[in-house]
Amino acid sequence: MRDLSNAIIECVPNISEGRNSDIIKLVADEAANTEGVTLLDIDPGKATNRTVITFVGNPEAVIEGAFRLIKKAAELIDMRNHTGEHPRMGATDVCPLVPVSGITMEETVEFAKKLAKRVGEELGIPAYLYEYAASAEHRRNLADIRRGEYEGIADKIGTEQWKPDFGPAKFNEHTGNTAIGARDFLIAYNVNLNTTSTRRANSVAFDVREKGRTKKDENMKPIKDENGNFIEIPGLLKCVKGIGWYIEEYGIAQISMNLTNMNVTPLHVAFDTVCERAQARGLRVTGSELVGLVPLQAMVEAGKFFLRKQNRSIGVGEAELVRIAIKTMGLDELTPFDPQKKIVEYAIQNANAKKLVSMPLDKFALETASESPAPGGGSIAAYCGVLGAALGTMVANLSSHKRGWDDRWEEFSNYAETGQEQIKELLHLVDEDTNAFNKIMDAFGLPKGSAEEKAARKAAIEAATINAIKVPFRTMEVSFQSFDLAKSMADIGNPNSASDAGVGALCARASIKGAYLNVLINAQGLEENSEVKPILVKALEMNEAADVREKEVWDIVNSKIR
Repeated sequence: MRDLSNAIIECVPNISEGRNSDIIKLVADEAANTEGVTLLDIDPGKATNRTVITFVGNPEAVIEGAFRLIKKAAELIDMRNHTGEHPRMGATDVCPLVPVSGITMEETVEFAKKLAKRVGEELGIPAYLYEYAASAEHRRNLADIRRGEYEGIADKIGTEQWKPDFGPAKFNEHTGNTAIGARDFLIAYNVNLNTTSTRRANSVAFDVREKGRTKKDENMKPIKDENGNFIEIPGLLKCVKGIGWYIEEYGIAQISMNLTNMNVTPLHVAFDTVCERAQARGLRVTGSELVGLVPLQAMVEAGKFFLRKQNRSIGVGEAELVRIAIKTMGLDELTPFDPQKKIVEYAIQNANAKKLVSMPLDKFALETASESPAPGGGSIAAYCGVLGAALGTMVANLSSHKRGWDDRWEEFSNYAETGQEQIKELLHLVDEDTNAFNKIMDAFGLPKGSAEEKAARKAAIEAATINAIKVPFRTMEVSFQSFDLAKSMADIGNPNSASDAGVGALCARASIKGAYLNVLINAQGLEENSEVKPILVKALEMNEAADVREKEVWDIVNSKIR
């Protein structure tokens, strides 16, 4: 197997305990205390009596943490006493692995198999492989493995069709069974209804879920085809599983869905479709909730979708897009929704070291002014670029919402969206420049006792230095692109904000020239390097052209305000 030391996978075990906080903590701590694992979320449900635990890390560390978690759950959770609204078959009911970065699905499958083998052989818990890790087609779907639930295991487990992939083929009354698999990111999503009727909620769930419902005759009896199989009427949404249930804790019925591929059926489409079908059945959606974590992309796309429906600019900040998604889908109706804890990318960032771009402005300035050499000119140059792109984006958004320009909202929205992309990359480069400097320092710290160590150290220093040249060069490229936005906004944007576009161009010029200085100082001694030489040529061209581009915007702005 190739080197996966930098790979990251996510693990989302669901344990059959949602009421006893002491047990939940003890089980989750097993993963959290495993070296190399970062615990992201613990999401208990009283009515379902089930907790979704989310953690990430290197594959080897994650499966070690998962094994310890499953072992502790087996010790503390007695399935003979378990009741809850959610289908279940074991103390650790399901334990999926999800590839996040630096690893393929095929490689993730091998880790799922490795974990399942340990669970079955070392813990004596019957373990089934599902989704991409499934050993047979009829075992891919978790619902098929779990059919009959805990109460049906004794009759099912002894059959050839449902013999466990690992572990004893006999009923473990205490632990039940566990399903371990590899899957794409799954969004567990519940939509709230203004009814207490499970039957009515199921009617909506059957309308939207991919499986749909069984066709019935006028006497409401299921209809079979010529082969004796029930005829199914497909639902509206692909890659969606769903049921209706009543949640006593909240006093409402919900549509509980698993979105198994958000690229096929996005979060906002699931929400809107449930709204439409609920209204058609005389019901009303009052809000919704996410169980566990959600990818940032799903929230951003939802925010853009709902803004487009209002004919409003989608070129607003990421935080605003997330806020729009939360409020439109009512994700905070039942419990507070904290994006920093519920969105995967934010949770990972917060669990790791604080970034420069997360600092308040005053602390960022003081950190820059400290005796530490980083952050330095490269990070500041990138932040100048952020401000330049942000000002151009602001003018685009003001123009999109200008009274009398309603027919031009999408034109300016497109400009604003481009600006947001530039802002996002330049913000990344603020920290990336400091990271590049730190990598050089790390390389200088490598041992240099033997000839081999000296050669390795020299190669590492050169590679880190070339990276430290490429980072400010990328800052130059992105900031140079922002001139197009500044010029367009100065020329056709809201005339009352022409000066803002001009200041944006000045910031872009400062960013380019500042980043150029960093390219030059890092390139000392490497001017003839095959990677560095073409970068220096292009950087010089952009540095000289920046003066021309900035003056173009300056002249347009002056013609508008004088």
